[in-house]
Amino acid sequence: MNLKENEMKALRFYAPEDVRVEDVPEPECGPGEVKLRVRNCSTCGTDVKIFYNGHQNLTPPRITGHEIAGEVVEVGAEVNDRYGTDWTVGDRAQVIAAVPCGDCHECRKGWMAVCQNQTSVGYQYDGGFAEYMVVPREVLAVDGLNRVPDNVGFDEASAAEPLACAINAQELLDIEEGDTVVVFGAGPIGCMHIRVARGVHGAGPVYLVDVNDARLKMSADAVHPEETINGAEVDVVERVMELTGGRGADVVITATSANVTQEQAISMAARNGRISFFGGLPKNDPTITCDSNVVHYRQLHIHGANGSAPEHNKRALEYIATGQVPVKDLITERIPLDRVLEAFQIVKQGEAIKVTVEP
Repeated sequence: MNLKENEMKALRFYAPEDVRVEDVPEPECGPGEVKLRVRNCSTCGTDVKIFYNGHQNLTPPRITGHEIAGEVVEVGAEVNDRYGTDWTVGDRAQVIAAVPCGDCHECRKGWMAVCQNQTSVGYQYDGGFAEYMVVPREVLAVDGLNRVPDNVGFDEASAAEPLACAINAQELLDIEEGDTVVVFGAGPIGCMHIRVARGVHGAGPVYLVDVNDARLKMSADAVHPEETINGAEVDVVERVMELTGGRGADVVITATSANVTQEQAISMAARNGRISFFGGLPKNDPTITCDSNVVHYRQLHIHGANGSAPEHNKRALEYIATGQVPVKDLITERIPLDRVLEAFQIVKQGEAIKVTVEP
C-alpha cells in the first residue's frame, strides 16, 4: 500500500497565523494506545487564540483540536489488560482534553483539574482536527477515554469537554435552589453555565450579560434567561441591583476574558455571594481593581476555575444523556474539515453559539 493510501486530512499549526489543512500520514496505533476515527471535533475560543498567538505548550507542527468524539477503529494489543478496560472496534468514545498525571500531590488529593504536571490533547499530543487520531497512553492511564451513551450523538459528545469545565466551576459555587445567578458572556460556555445552574442545581432567576446584542439574542433564544443585559448600553451592576431588590446576585460567573466583568462581579455579589472567575484574562493585562472591603464585609467567596478532571467529563456525558443539560441545540454550525479555518472565523466573530467540525 503506497503512502497516499495511508494519508489523511488534518489541520496543522506551524506558527501564529500559519495553520494549514494538509495531507499527512495516518497515525499508527501503538500497543498501549487506541485509534479513533474522529466524527466531531468542536471549536472554542482557545482554538482561535492558538491560531493567532500559538501556545507555550504547543510544539509545531501540531494537529490541534481538543473537543473530540469518534469511533474506535483500532485497539492496541496491551490496552485492555493494562488499563482494565474492554474497548473494541466500533465503540463510540469521547476524549478528555486536560490530561492529569495521576501521581502528583494534587492528583493524589483528588484535585485533578489543577494537576501541576497537566498535559493537553491538541498541545503536547496531536488533537482532533483530523480524520484519525491516536489516544495517547497518558489519557488511557487516567481513565480519560469515555464511552458515549447510546442516545448521545457524536456532536453532543464533543461538547462534553467544555461542559465538563462548567461542571468543575459550579462544583465550587454551592448553588442552591432558587439562587439568583448572573452569567457574563453569551457564548457557548455561558449557555452551558446557565443550563448547569438550572438543570443540575435548580437555580432561580438567571441573567445573561454581554456587550453584543446579536450574540445576546442568539443565546437567549436557546437558553431563555429571565433577562438579558447589554453591558454596552446600561450599568450592569445597577441593573442587577434593581432586579434583586438591592440585594445582589447569589452567584456570578464571568465566562469572558474582560477585566471589567470581574470587577462588576464583586460589586454586584450579594452577602455570602459566590463568584467564579471562569474566563482567564489576557496575559498582558491580567489584573483588576478589587475593593477588598466589599469582599470582607459581604463575606464573598471568589473562586478560580480552570479546565476539568476526567470525572467531570463522565458526568457531562451523563447530564447530556439524561437531558439534564441539553447541548444539541447549542451546536448551530457544522463545518467540514477542509473548511475548518472558516470555523475559527465564525467563533471569532461570535456568529454561532457552538461550531463543530465534522471530518
